Amino acid sequence: MQKRWAHLKNANYLLAGLIVIGLAIAPAWLGDYAKHIVILSLYYVIMAASWNLLAGYTGQFSLAHQSFAALGGYASGLLILYFKVPLVVGFLAAIVTTMLTGYFLGRLVLKMRGIYLAVATWAFSESFRLTIAAAYTYTRGDQGLPVPPLFQSLNPIWYYYLFLALTVVLLLVMYLVLKSPIGSFLRAIKDDELAAMALGVDTVKWKLFIMTFASTIAGIAGFFYAHYIVILSPVMLSFNEIGKIVIMVVFGGLGTFVGPLIGAPVIVILSELMRDLAEWNMVFYSLCVIVIMRTYREGIASLARRVLERFGMRRKIALANDKPTP
Repeated sequence: MQKRWAHLKNANYLLAGLIVIGLAIAPAWLGDYAKHIVILSLYYVIMAASWNLLAGYTGQFSLAHQSFAALGGYASGLLILYFKVPLVVGFLAAIVTTMLTGYFLGRLVLKMRGIYLAVATWAFSESFRLTIAAAYTYTRGDQGLPVPPLFQSLNPIWYYYLFLALTVVLLLVMYLVLKSPIGSFLRAIKDDELAAMALGVDTVKWKLFIMTFASTIAGIAGFFYAHYIVILSPVMLSFNEIGKIVIMVVFGGLGTFVGPLIGAPVIVILSELMRDLAEWNMVFYSLCVIVIMRTYREGIASLARRVLERFGMRRKIALANDKPTP
């Protein structure tokens, strides 16, 4: 059994490496629009994977995750616009601002559970959105806050490789956290928080950690995304944004590491294909989630793994049947 899992793990590492290599050489055949779609997919992979740390691994259903991406972008953009600070300072400000906000929000709400936590985090997100819209003198509200680009060149290839490297690094960091003892604490909290406390797990401490950690990752992603789209508006804080992230994770596989990696690109591509349908695309996403939850609630990632496992077992049986008897 151990050899089987070791072989499966090595195969997963090999597949991940091949995917990264494939994405690295893909621009040779991709046009600018296709590169833009890949960049959007990579951004949402980071957002979905970091939200999955909260909901999928710890059982903390936060509806404020998109707010931290917007906060990272606005913290950098406002400093650069009004104080003319360099981009490095804007990046550090995005990290510090989202980290502290995530920490203090966690201190306020993480003793709540279930629907109470969801409502509290939604209230925070909506308050932030209304503040950005109302403070139009400084934030320019719905007119949009201009943000300088990271590169002087308009060629999207620079952002393509930047987001690819950023996604690989952040996913690796999240993977290492989940494989550390911290990951075991988070799973114990999700399975049974009272039992975890009885076993000596400081549940408030680790829920606070993962809220701060996930918020910081979202803020980093938001910083780079803001300087890619070069204009910020309260749309980043809309409920549709967190709805899209939730759908990505649930569609791919809630509580699985590869789920967001599958769900995010699929939903982004579908969103682009259905752009002319406007708000109807959210209805389509919702129907997809209902179908998945009704037929296979573990998501596409678990379904694919189950199919591969069955294929492997059938292959072994076929080989055993073909083996000559002594």
